[in-house]
Amino acid sequence: MEGKTQKITKKVVLYLILVILAVIWIVPMLTLFLTAIKGKKDFYSGLSLFSIPARIAWDNFTNALVKGRLLTYMKNDLIVSGLKVPLGIFIEALAAFALTRLNIKHKTGIFIFFLIGMMLPMQTALVPINVIYSKLGFLNTYFGLFYVYVGFGISYGILILRGFFKGIPKEIDEAAVIDGCNKWQLFLRIIFPMAKPAVATLVITDFLATWNEYLLASVIINDNTKKTVPVGIMTFVGEHGTDYGYLCAGVLVSVIPVLVVYLIFQRYFVEGMSGAVKS
Repeated sequence: MEGKTQKITKKVVLYLILVILAVIWIVPMLTLFLTAIKGKKDFYSGLSLFSIPARIAWDNFTNALVKGRLLTYMKNDLIVSGLKVPLGIFIEALAAFALTRLNIKHKTGIFIFFLIGMMLPMQTALVPINVIYSKLGFLNTYFGLFYVYVGFGISYGILILRGFFKGIPKEIDEAAVIDGCNKWQLFLRIIFPMAKPAVATLVITDFLATWNEYLLASVIINDNTKKTVPVGIMTFVGEHGTDYGYLCAGVLVSVIPVLVVYLIFQRYFVEGMSGAVKS
């Protein structure tokens, strides 16, 4: 009886913690939405943060998309993310495959070398990147942006995929070789498909990081027609005042692609992370 009481108590505590965490997540989203449907006058009328205005300003969303060029910024971000995420994951998978399945020297040293990239603060590279890109003509180009994104994301991707690849039994390699597979076929047809959970994890984290990246994009892209969402939304902030309803509407719309990607791949997310940290 005492054991049963303890189990019930643990469940109650667990669900209570989950409810608190849910409220912590929902409240900011709720305030963001309630701010997005308010007009300029509502902010000076003493209306409470959680109050619904008499007139819902749906035009904030239209203005953000059209007048604020949010559609253009989202298109640019989708192009950069669409280039960076699959290409970066493919390069990271090749490196992780080499570190776990090929007979190469100093595997641990090479892996540590890759991990050093995670210790390099992005801010230290801003000036060199700007100088080199200005000479090569890569400023205000999609290529210039996604190229540095791939470089800065490689370390994390290799960390995740190497751990997952190490968990795949080596007997599979031997069976594939007996069946006539070379190393390239082993990677493309067997190891890479088996790493679907880890790949899905990287798709979510890479897309989120690329979509929301501001610092590099603000340095490399100055052309309004090439700006990504984080840099573009900053143009919503006026020099002498900011329409917060308009700004929050833009933020809400810009979150939609990230939610779509997460909902598509989320069932693999936990499995991918657990497989990556086993080793």
